[in-house]
Amino acid sequence: MKLTVLVDNNTLIDRYFFGEPGVSYYIEADGIKVLFDVGYSDIFIQNAHKMSIDLLELDIIVLSHGHLDHTWGLDPLVRMYTEAGLEALPAKRPKLVAHPNALLPKRSEKVPQSGSLIGADALSAFTELKLSKVPFHLSENLVFLGEIERTNNFEAQEPHGKTLDNGIEKDDYLLDDSALAYKTESGLVIITGCSHSGICNIVEQAREVCGEQRVLDIIGGFHLMDPPQEQLQGTVEYLQDLNPRELHACHCTDLNSKIALAKAANLKEVGVGLTQEY
Repeated sequence: MKLTVLVDNNTLIDRYFFGEPGVSYYIEADGIKVLFDVGYSDIFIQNAHKMSIDLLELDIIVLSHGHLDHTWGLDPLVRMYTEAGLEALPAKRPKLVAHPNALLPKRSEKVPQSGSLIGADALSAFTELKLSKVPFHLSENLVFLGEIERTNNFEAQEPHGKTLDNGIEKDDYLLDDSALAYKTESGLVIITGCSHSGICNIVEQAREVCGEQRVLDIIGGFHLMDPPQEQLQGTVEYLQDLNPRELHACHCTDLNSKIALAKAANLKEVGVGLTQEY
């Protein structure tokens, strides 16, 4: 598997790409091309162009969850596919994979619409929708983890804004927050968006679904932004026991949390332009 960071909060030094507080990764695995999240704007398209990555050749688009910093790039992506059709450019019709709640309206105290600006009906004109709570394989070794079981007492304890489900507004515990796992000969590579469901919960689900206890790497947001001490300590202790080869914690992981994580595992830098091969 080859993973390229198209969007992150940071960019790598002397790599002249655009960054924003969001996530988008381009993944090539087992003969398929996958876009994991689409960031907040169109910069994933601009960065992909600079890297000579053709997003018209995507087989699958995966949404880790429905928040704006992971879904608002859908609008420029749809426009890109529309313009390709008008110009008769070759373009695949990718499958879009997400939890069924990922495209529901969401809001917070500060933002009246913090979810996707494009709903399932509009997206179905451009993609084949695969909305699933159940884990399933995207390829031989790449797995969508579905709805993450929440098994510990220190993660995902508080709601994050509100969501509208069947016309009823509810506290949003981000049940749509999912991730990917890739199975290598040396262990799992786990790819996350924000880890609202808890990074430790995600890892446990990946190990169970894939039937593999070893973890090679975890890359993505860990949702550790001024976390409660109980959560940070629980995460550090869990990772110490897990003993992954390395961590690529980024996006929604603050500096103090990264310093703490570095005591538990080999923490690596992440930024737009980073390429990892497993």
